[in-house]
Amino acid sequence: MLFPVAAVAVNNTFPVSAAQMRALGITVQRLDKPAAIRGLSYPARVILPPQQDVVISAPVAGVVEQLLVTEHQRLTIGQPLLRLASPEFGELQLAALEAANKNRLAQQTLQREKQLFAEGIVPQRRLLEAEAAASDGKAGLRQTSAALRLAGLDAPAVARLIGSGALQESLTLKARSAGLVVDLQAKPGQRVAAADPLLRIADPSQLWLDIQIPAKRADAWAKDGDITVVGRPVTARPMQAGAVVGEGQTVSLRARISAGVDRVRPGEAVQVQVPFADRANAWSLPLAAVARQGEQAYVFVRTAQGFDARKVNVVASAGQSVSVLGPLKSADQVAVSSVIALKAAWLGESGGE
Repeated sequence: MLFPVAAVAVNNTFPVSAAQMRALGITVQRLDKPAAIRGLSYPARVILPPQQDVVISAPVAGVVEQLLVTEHQRLTIGQPLLRLASPEFGELQLAALEAANKNRLAQQTLQREKQLFAEGIVPQRRLLEAEAAASDGKAGLRQTSAALRLAGLDAPAVARLIGSGALQESLTLKARSAGLVVDLQAKPGQRVAAADPLLRIADPSQLWLDIQIPAKRADAWAKDGDITVVGRPVTARPMQAGAVVGEGQTVSLRARISAGVDRVRPGEAVQVQVPFADRANAWSLPLAAVARQGEQAYVFVRTAQGFDARKVNVVASAGQSVSVLGPLKSADQVAVSSVIALKAAWLGESGGE
């Protein structure tokens, strides 16, 4: 069956009979109402936010005496992690005690000089010297106390040390945040230097998704839409897209998991569906319904005499569906099969037999 060349009209309307439609297998779909397709699927990786990932390192050089936790163990704040024998820790304690004694003596001297100056026995210079020495004593005590806190002692333990004068033989490191032991690098008897990593604690109560989106679609995602993990009851809220394009010509879209955080694990590779930017007036059609002439996309709308070729803009695509904008309305019947034959008829070419 051939379509006559004279069928092409300036207004893009051309006749096609019902018999020709049946012969060529042309079917139509009735438009209901605008509806945006859900989005495209992209690869993603589950990651820990930086604030949820803590590395415990050796505050001072020493020898690991004993491990008090195991890998994959769940921790609470303040839970002991390991004991470290360290001569350097002993020196820090001794320096703190010496600073405490100097500060105590400087404060007593200041009080005596104040009294003598008030009685007119000593000159003001003596009082000023005593005030300076007292200020230096407080500063020295604060500095050595801070060094002990950096070494792993909490403020009450530092206060007990200064009050009692009893030195601790080893340093017990404690967890400063809750989480899971995900990497235990220290071993009993191991000699470590200051800043050597000992173990890693991760808190998986908050997780992010690192989604790789093609650079050309870097701004085509809905800022307020829910991102879903394919096959999992997990949703995430988009945060921001990266400003740099990677080697694979992709942009990293960061999303915070808002529901189902317990259904994924850090480091896991997943597929996610990212919703498109809001297209309230877009129409969802099968991919086969769209024909192209050059750079312009068209759909064919059924009329009383045949079909009308109408220009549309493809704003999104996902699998075998597309979302288009154009002069369409509810109840329009759009051709969804054998569109190539309709394009041939529209252009006055052979449309098949």
